[in-house]
Amino acid sequence: MDQTRVFRFLGQVETCRVVLLMVLVFTVVLGLQYFELTPFSIVSPNNGTVTKAREPNDVNKSAENETFLASPEASSGFRPRNDTAEDLKSFEHKFVNDSPKASGQSRGNATASSLPSLPPKIPQSNKKHHERSTKKPPLVVISITQMNNMILKRHSDPHNSLAPRWGSKVDKELETARNQIKNAAFVKKDDTLYAPLYHNLSIFKRSYELMEQNLKVYVYSEGDRPIFHQPEAIMEGVYASEGWFMKLMESSHRFLTKDPTKAHLFYLAFSSRILQQKLYVRESHRRRNLVKYLRDYIDLIVSNYPFWNRTRGSDHFFTACHDWAPAETRGPYMNCIRSLCNADVGVDFVVGKDVSLPETKISSAQSPNGKIGGNRPSKRTILAFFAGNLHGYVRPILLNQWSSRPEPDMKIFNRIDHKSYIRFMKRSRFCVCAKGYEVNSPRVVEAVLYGCVPVIISDNFVPPFLEVLDWQSFAVFVPEKEIPNLRKILISIPVRRYVEMQRRVLKVQKHFMWHDDEPVRYDMFHMILHSVWYNRVFQTF
Repeated sequence: MDQTRVFRFLGQVETCRVVLLMVLVFTVVLGLQYFELTPFSIVSPNNGTVTKAREPNDVNKSAENETFLASPEASSGFRPRNDTAEDLKSFEHKFVNDSPKASGQSRGNATASSLPSLPPKIPQSNKKHHERSTKKPPLVVISITQMNNMILKRHSDPHNSLAPRWGSKVDKELETARNQIKNAAFVKKDDTLYAPLYHNLSIFKRSYELMEQNLKVYVYSEGDRPIFHQPEAIMEGVYASEGWFMKLMESSHRFLTKDPTKAHLFYLAFSSRILQQKLYVRESHRRRNLVKYLRDYIDLIVSNYPFWNRTRGSDHFFTACHDWAPAETRGPYMNCIRSLCNADVGVDFVVGKDVSLPETKISSAQSPNGKIGGNRPSKRTILAFFAGNLHGYVRPILLNQWSSRPEPDMKIFNRIDHKSYIRFMKRSRFCVCAKGYEVNSPRVVEAVLYGCVPVIISDNFVPPFLEVLDWQSFAVFVPEKEIPNLRKILISIPVRRYVEMQRRVLKVQKHFMWHDDEPVRYDMFHMILHSVWYNRVFQTF
C-alpha cells in the first residue's frame, strides 16, 4: 500500500513539472511577441553573422530557395527559369522589336521602383572597418607561378565554359577573336609597350587591338541611385576604383551600345561601397539585406531581359572594391566576371574568370594620380618602407619583427602623416605592401606610381592584370611566413636586378593611372576592361 502511494505521488510530481514547463514556454513566447523579437536565429555558414529567421510572408519564397540550393544548379549560381530555350529566344526577338530600350528610350524610371526602396542613411563610423575579427593565415598558399598556370589551364579547357542556351552572332565574334589572339603575329618590340613586362607581348597587343575594334558593352539602366549609376558618390578614398570605372564606362563612346543583341558584355553598374553605406545597419553584424538587395536586382534584370538566362550570367560583369563584395556576390553572381579588389584565390576568386580590380586610394578627384614619380635608384637610400594601421594579423607581425630592429635602412612604422608617407615611398627602393584585413591594399598601386618596387606580403592575393602582366618581373612576392627574413630576401637581390625592376615599375605606371576627361590607351580603365574582355573571350568555346 505504501509503495502504491509513492508511485502515485511521483506521478503527480511529474505531471506538475510538465504543466509548469508548458506555462513557462507559453510565457516566453508571449514575451517575445510583445517585444517584437524573433524567437530563432540562423548562423550563416559563409560569414558567421547572425540573421533573423524567416518572416511568415517569406515561407513560400524560402521553400523555393531551399529547393534551388539543394539542386545541382546551385553550385553554378544559375537559377533557371521555367521557360524553354525556344521561349527565351523568341522573347529576345520580341525584346528587340518591342522594347523601349531597342528604340533608344530609357525605361529606368519605369522599373526602378521594382527594387526595394532605400532606407534613410544610417550614420557610419569613419573607420573603414569598425567591426572585424583578425583572420588566421590560410591553410593552403598558392604561389604567383601557380596562379599563372591556373589561368593558362582554365583558358585552354572547354569544360570550364558555360555553353549558351541558344546561339548568337556575338558568340561567333568572340570565337573569331580568340582564334586571332591565339595565332597573333610575333611582336618582338613595340614603341609603346615594354616587352619584358608581359607574359606574351604579341598576345596582349593583338587582344587589346581586337578589344578596341570589336568590343561592345551594354549597360542596364535599371537600379536606384546612389547604389547604381552614381559614380560621383565614390570618386575618392580607397574604394574609388569602382566609381572611376563606372564613370568612364557609362560615358564611353567607343565601347557602349544601345542594342543589347550586339553586346559582348553586360555591365551591372553598382557600387559595393555605397551599398554598404546605405543598407548596412551599424553594429548589427548582419548583411542579409545587402545580399537580398543585389539578388532582387538580378531578379529584376531576368524578368525584363532574356540575356542573363542565355549565358547564365557569364557575359555579365561588375566592379566592386569593398571587402564584403566577394561574400555579397555569391549565388547568382558567381557565373559573372567579378572584378574585385578583394581578389583572394584562397576563398572563391576564380583565376581566369574573375578579374583583380586595382585598389586606388584617391585623395582628390581632380588629381586622381597624385604627384607621381620619385627619386632615381641611386638616391633611394631606404631599403624597405611600410607604414599603416595594424589591421589583420600580418601587419602586427611585420611591425613587431622590424620596428625595433637596429637596421637603419628598414623603415617600418605604424600610421604616419600623409606627406611623410609619400616622402618615404619616393625615397625607398622597396615598398612593403602588407595585407590588412583582406588580401588587397592600395599600397600596390601607390608603390608603382611613386617608382618604388612593390614587395607584396599577402598570401593568395591575385595581383591586377595578371592575365597579361608578368608581375615577378617588377615586384617581389614574400610569403607571410618569411617576414622574419624580409631584409635578407631584399638585400640578396643584386643591384643590377633591382635597377631593372625599378625601370620596369616606371614602364608599367601607364597601366595604373586614371584620366579624368577621356581615357588614354593602356590606362587603368582600359586595362580593367581588357581583363574582363580577355577572360570572356577565353570562356567562349
